[in-house]
Amino acid sequence: MPVPIPRQRAIPAAESGQAPAAQRGGTSKEATPSKEAKVDNNAATNLTLLLIEDDPGGSTVVPELQDSAGKPIRVRTARNLTEAARLLTDDVHCILLDLALPAPGRSDDEDELAVLKHVLELAPRHAVLALAPSGDAERGSEAVRVGAQDYLFRDELDGRLLSRAIRYAVERKRSDTAERRLAEGRVLAQENRRLERGLLPTPLLEGSSLRFAARYRPGRSRALLGGDFYDVVRTPDGTVHAMIGDVCGHGPDEAALGVELRIAWRALTLAGLCGDELLGTLQQVLEHERADDEIFATLCTVDISPDGRRAGLCLAGHPSPLVARPGRTAELLPYDNNGPALGLLPGARWPRMQVELGREWSLMLYTDGLIEGRVGGGLERLGQDGMVELVRRQLSEGLRGEALLRAAVNEVRQLNGGELTDDVAVLLLDRVA
Repeated sequence: MPVPIPRQRAIPAAESGQAPAAQRGGTSKEATPSKEAKVDNNAATNLTLLLIEDDPGGSTVVPELQDSAGKPIRVRTARNLTEAARLLTDDVHCILLDLALPAPGRSDDEDELAVLKHVLELAPRHAVLALAPSGDAERGSEAVRVGAQDYLFRDELDGRLLSRAIRYAVERKRSDTAERRLAEGRVLAQENRRLERGLLPTPLLEGSSLRFAARYRPGRSRALLGGDFYDVVRTPDGTVHAMIGDVCGHGPDEAALGVELRIAWRALTLAGLCGDELLGTLQQVLEHERADDEIFATLCTVDISPDGRRAGLCLAGHPSPLVARPGRTAELLPYDNNGPALGLLPGARWPRMQVELGREWSLMLYTDGLIEGRVGGGLERLGQDGMVELVRRQLSEGLRGEALLRAAVNEVRQLNGGELTDDVAVLLLDRVA
């Protein structure tokens, strides 16, 4: 049948602002060269159109179609949805669907857009153009609302208009898909952050006179949780137990293992275990939960007596805590009896050392991320001695609590010349007379 001469108009989506705006009120190909060139640049191959119509050769004439570079747009035809499903391969870019086509198992009176909904389920990744009865703009607009990228009238299948509508529909579908994936990525990231935030510890110090502060910086970019872990709890007898540890590595698997060890430590501590017995049980947990036999974890545990003047210290391959007391120089606690890291030696033992803290003190536990940063842009590392000197100076400046930890971590970053690559965890317990 002959093709009627279409009235000059922009495609409906462009008129409603849903598509890249062509020159309004016209269909000139020269009106939007940059837009069309952009669309074509995103396509590595010729566009392919799948026409779904019950009699493609008789009732609907598809004129010769070209993309913006003058390449022919290939056309496949399907008489029904079963045939369309067979022809719907990955190289199809756009579907031109006759809305008058009956949907499988439904009558026309049930839902005028049933066939469109069926095609959208069949081809969720493809752009869809709805072919509406001539003049039925309401049905075309409803098709766009349901999920089609645009609609055209049956009597307006002008080659230039249809070619442009196909290109815009394909680009719009790509844009919608990219936007949806970005939104899904944002939601997933937010869920991960909420999960990680929920896995960070909440100290149980109710009834204790000790003050607590902590700083935590994961080495992974845009993460809240790394392989470092810490916790503080007070048992019914008044003893305050503190722990800090480091799983080798700082990826998501190490972060998960660190959380498991922290939760296990809290449960075992509240159950009354301490010292060598507790660390031996944690090693069993590590051996059962680690991904391979090469993974290990360092750990430092401190149990502070109810009167706050003494503490028991166990080190499993971990740096010794720093203690600061009025009138005395800040120093590291003894680490002569440092045992092996968890997961290295079956049947290992971890001696518990008794240390005197005194009447008033500050005790800082930290992971090696705080001492392994570079100094002065060279290969030299800060080390424990450098960290002790740094904290001594900040204490002399009157810094305490959160302010002390914040200043210490920030200065270590500055000395490193930027962000630290390893996880950093630092906690501080203060007893003020």
